[in-house]
Amino acid sequence: MTKKRILSGMQPTNQLHLGNYLGALRNWVKLQEEDYECLFCAVDLHAITNGHNPAVLAKATREIAAAYVAAGINPDKCTIFAQSAVPAHTELMWLFTSMTPLGWLNRMTQFKEKAGKKRDNASLGLYSYPVLMAADILVYNASHVPVGEDQKQHLELAREIAGTFNHRYAKDEDFFTLPEPMIMGEATRVMSLRDGTSKMSKSAVSDMTRINLTDDADLIAQKFKKAKTDALPVPASKEECEDRAEAKNLITIYAALADKSFDEVAAEFGGKGFGDFKKALTDLAVEKLTPITSRMNELMSDEAEIDRILYKGAERANELAIPVVKKTKELMGFWA
Repeated sequence: MTKKRILSGMQPTNQLHLGNYLGALRNWVKLQEEDYECLFCAVDLHAITNGHNPAVLAKATREIAAAYVAAGINPDKCTIFAQSAVPAHTELMWLFTSMTPLGWLNRMTQFKEKAGKKRDNASLGLYSYPVLMAADILVYNASHVPVGEDQKQHLELAREIAGTFNHRYAKDEDFFTLPEPMIMGEATRVMSLRDGTSKMSKSAVSDMTRINLTDDADLIAQKFKKAKTDALPVPASKEECEDRAEAKNLITIYAALADKSFDEVAAEFGGKGFGDFKKALTDLAVEKLTPITSRMNELMSDEAEIDRILYKGAERANELAIPVVKKTKELMGFWA
């Protein structure tokens, strides 16, 4: 592999929001200018693990691709594709299930959070999600994976599976690359506008908890105006943010959008009222997000162009993935 390779993706469930943009998308745009081969997928196989609407899955997959391009990812430089268009993902996952102990999966905290008290009714897909994620990464021998804090545990599992395979079947040669996590930027974890202790989520019941990438300027202004704060002035330092999760979240969002440090923003607005700060934050968010929204709308009105990008990406992804699965099966002793 001549270049370091990056693999990452987002689920086509509900609408992408500000947290997706700040925590991932805009960082991916920067990475394509560096010495990496970049593969970005719409992880539609993951999207069905907790129930889904078949009538909107394909449209949501196109919308993910449109958001990637609208945010600045160049399909001529990067591979943009739908996970389900590359059968090697699921084939490799099945091979990995034979070497993944239940104990490893039982310690995955995301399954516990998503399944909640209805764990016995949760799907096998939701439980085995991390094994599919490992296959997503390892089928391309990705060297680096941009992840949020909540995905680091899954990446560690991918490394354990890769190491197990290398030891068991490849005689300790590095057939599978052990991927490294990449955690980038000020806003690696953007929180809800209504609860600073909960992550901004596509699945939250209230739309007022998030800024969607499809929101217009008026809706962005309304959501920031109603964002939860407290009666104190804007904190002037991180130390003053202790026990003020909502204040910390809004400053973090501003810092990420402005490409400034948290301390710089706190120094600029510290001591002022939240009314003035929210107005400045709204103006900044509208300036940064409106071009993305406009471009997304353009792309979504031209389905054929989105499909062209996804077909081209799937061709490249299959080119890379098929030989890896073929060699994996050979090493495991399958009849060819």
